[in-house]
Formats: sequence, C-alpha cells, structure tokens
Amino acid sequence: MALYENVFIARQDVATTQVEALTTQFSELVASLGGTVSKKEYWGLRSLTYRIKKNRKGHYTLLNIDAPAAAVKELERTMSINEDIIRYMTVRVDELEEAPSAIMVRSAEKSDRPGGDRGDRWGDRPPRRERPRFGDEGVAAPSIADTGEEA
Repeated sequence: MALYENVFIARQDVATTQVEALTTQFSELVASLGGTVSKKEYWGLRSLTYRIKKNRKGHYTLLNIDAPAAAVKELERTMSINEDIIRYMTVRVDELEEAPSAIMVRSAEKSDRPGGDRGDRWGDRPPRRERPRFGDEGVAAPSIADTGEEA
C-alpha cells in the first residue's frame, strides 16, 4: 500500500464538532476500503489567502493515510461531493511523519511566547522621549521674539 498525506479545508461556518465528525467519517471510509489513518491533526480555523466560494477562513485538517490507490480515489470523490469541504489535496509521500507537523509545532511555539500570538508589541521599543513643557522647571515660556510675531 502507498502512503499519502491529505489536507482538507472545511467551510468557516461549520462547527468544530462537525469538522471532527467529517474527519472520523473520512477515516472510517479509508478503513472500510482496506487502509489505515495513522494521524489526524486539526489545525484550526485559519485565514485563506484568497476567497474560495465566498469563504475567507476555513477549518484545516491533516490526515496521514496508508491505503491502496482505490481507497484514496474514493476518499477524494467523497470530499468533492461534500458541500462542507472547500478544498482538498492529497500527496503521495515516501514515508509518513509520526511527529507533529510544522503547523502544530509553530502554533505551540506561539502559545509559549509571553505576548501571545502578536508578541510583545511595545516591549522592544525605547521609551518615548518627552519634550519639556512650559512651566516645567528650567523651561521658560516663549516670548514674542521667539515666535516671530510682531507686537
């Protein structure tokens, strides 16, 4: 049997529980056709680069599949029929990675940062230099000569 990685994007208005149900439905389909799904990763609701079928965001999911070609073909046919799936892509690979994908590693690193996803926006900037104000000690009020106006 061949090894495949499948990523599909579900519509933004579908609930997370429905995406999980779709994932289990697809993995059961592959299992019924003689394959196995070794890893399922839900990457979350992410922004799309461009609008697809009037959607600006989508629920991303990764499946690592060890199955015959006929099972993958049936999986792709089922995904193309399903209205909740915006896009899907299946790639044949030489070996499946058991470690978390790069997307999951990156999101874990983001959550470890103290500023959250956006980082510490103002922590790396030098403090704003205050201008002296009139009435402060050692600062004289401007005179008419300083302003350039005539009396």
